[in-house]
Amino acid sequence: MKDTESGSLAGDAITVTGIRVHANHGVFDFERENGQEFIVDVTVFTDLRGAGTSDDLGQTVHYGDLAQAVADAVATAPVDLIETVAERVARTALGFTGVHTTRVTLHKPQAPIPVPFDDVSVTITRSRTAS
Repeated sequence: MKDTESGSLAGDAITVTGIRVHANHGVFDFERENGQEFIVDVTVFTDLRGAGTSDDLGQTVHYGDLAQAVADAVATAPVDLIETVAERVARTALGFTGVHTTRVTLHKPQAPIPVPFDDVSVTITRSRTAS
């Protein structure tokens, strides 16, 4: 998205990190049965000038609504791959008015990996397609 005043790419963003959701995603039966914690970091790119000058919540993305929508997207319909969950979250974030691009990192810190590790995650960046 071009900034019409300066001609540069708009870099305004809202980020919510550490959204924690218990869900039942995974390839293995025990992951589907017991579930585990998933953590989501989501950034939405949108023009924040209107909100910044008007002090009007209606001119921005309500980050509380964004966090709840992301949590709901993670909590539903178990799938095998965290990549699939990340795509679902990206579609959810892009559904907010004014959001043109989103970056989603989905963490699975309790993934069944046979060696010591701190975290496993996928990060995707998605934009609205022009219609």
